[in-house]
Amino acid sequence: MIRRPSAVFLAFLLASGAAFAADLTEQYRATADKLIAAALADTEGYNRLAYLCYRIGHRLSGSQGLEKAIAWSVETMKAAGLSNVRVIPAKVPHWVRGAESARMLTPLDRPLHMLGLGMSIGTPPGGITAPVVAVATFEDLAKLGRARIQGKIVLYNQEYRGYGPTRLYRSNGAARAAEFGAVAALVRAVTPLAMQIPHTGEMRYDDNQPKIPAAAVSPEDAMMMARLFDDGVPVTVHLEMGAQMLPDADSGNVIGEIPGREHPEEVVVMGGHIDSWDVGQGAQDDGASIVACLQAVAIMKKLGLQPRRTIRVAFWVNEENGGRGGVAYREFVGDKIKDQVAAIEMDGGAEAPLGFGAGVDAPSMALLQQIGKLLNPIGAGEITAGGGGSDIGPLLRDGVPGLGERTAGTHYFDWHHTDADTLDKVNPEDFRKNVAALAVMGYALADMPERLVAAAGGAPR
Repeated sequence: MIRRPSAVFLAFLLASGAAFAADLTEQYRATADKLIAAALADTEGYNRLAYLCYRIGHRLSGSQGLEKAIAWSVETMKAAGLSNVRVIPAKVPHWVRGAESARMLTPLDRPLHMLGLGMSIGTPPGGITAPVVAVATFEDLAKLGRARIQGKIVLYNQEYRGYGPTRLYRSNGAARAAEFGAVAALVRAVTPLAMQIPHTGEMRYDDNQPKIPAAAVSPEDAMMMARLFDDGVPVTVHLEMGAQMLPDADSGNVIGEIPGREHPEEVVVMGGHIDSWDVGQGAQDDGASIVACLQAVAIMKKLGLQPRRTIRVAFWVNEENGGRGGVAYREFVGDKIKDQVAAIEMDGGAEAPLGFGAGVDAPSMALLQQIGKLLNPIGAGEITAGGGGSDIGPLLRDGVPGLGERTAGTHYFDWHHTDADTLDKVNPEDFRKNVAALAVMGYALADMPERLVAAAGGAPR
C-alpha cells in the first residue's frame, strides 16, 4: 500500500522550504552588504580597465595586442593576490585585416564607410569593381536568381531586428551570395544606430561555394545604395581589401582564483573574453567584463573572504572569431567536469546591471532568486530563465549550471565591434555596480551549502 503524504505534512514541507530559502538571503546579507559597499567605493577596477584600453588597446586573436594583454592579465591577477594564476594554452586563428576601402563610383563618386568582416578573404590586387544588386532578405536574393546576380556585388540592406536574427546576414551573407555567382558581399552594419559607423564581426564560408570578400557598410550607405537600386539607378562600387589568413598563433586563457576553504576541488568560474576586434579599444566588448570579474574576486580577497569552494576568474581567448578559448578551458577541466559547480559569463557590456539569466532547474532558480534579493539595492536583483554565453557553452553542454549577467544594454549595439567601443563609453558608476553584482553572486554560489542543478536538456548544442 502506497501512503500519500497528508495535506498538513505537505504544508509543513512547503513552509520549511520557504523558510530555508528566505534564510539564504539572511545568511549572506551582511557579506553582500560589505561586498556591495566595497565595490561601489572601488576605483582600482576602473583604473585597470583604463590601462587595458589606453595602453594596450584592441586585442584580436593572433595580434601582439592580445599577447600583451595576456601578459598584463597574469601580472594583474598576481597583484590582486589571486592564487594559481596561469595561462591555459590555446591555438587561435590569425586573421589580418590589411588596408581596405570601398567607393561608390556611380551614380555619385564618393567613399563608403566600410569595415571588412572578420575572416573574409581579400580582393584580388587592384580590387573589384562591379554593379550592386540590393536585397533585404535571403528570400529576395533567391528571387533575383543567378541571372541577375552573376558577376555583381550583393548588398544586404537588412533593417536591424535584434542582434540574433540580423547578424545572420553578416555571418552567412557572403556564402549565400556566392551560390548565385556574386563577386563580393556588402552587409548593412548590424546596429540600430545610424551614425555612419560600420560594424565588423565574424563571417563564415560554405566549403561548397567559392569564397568571396565581404565587408560591412554603414546603415546610411546601405540605405542609399538600396534606394538607388530599387529606383532603377545603376550603382557601381569599387572594393579593395587586403585581408588574409595567417597560420594559427599560440595564445591562451588566463585564470586565477581564491581556493576554497572546505572544497577547493569544487569551482565556480566567472569571466569574459580577453580578445576583441581590431577596432576601437574593446572597452564594452569585452574589456569591462573581464576587469569587472577580476575586481569582484579581488574585492573578496581584500575583505578576507574565502568561500567554501574555489572562486575562479577566467579571461577566455578567441571568442570573437573562433571560440577556441572555451574549448581549451573545457579540455583543461577534463574529467573533473562534475567539480565545476557553476559558470558565470559576462559578455553584454557594462551598462547598468539588471540581474542574471540562469539555465537551472526550478529549485535552483528559487535559490538564485533569494540571492538576487541581495542585489535589489543596486537594481541588479532580477533572476530570469536562460543564461550562459559562448565561452561557457562547452561547460554547459556537459551539465554545468550556467549564468549570464544581464545589463540594460541600451547602447551596447551602438558601439559593438566598432571604432567607437572605447573607455569613455563605460560609465564608472555602472561599472562598479557590475563589480558588486558579480561579487555577490559569485561569492554566494561558491559558499552556499547547496549546489545548483542545470535545467533539463542543458545548453543547446
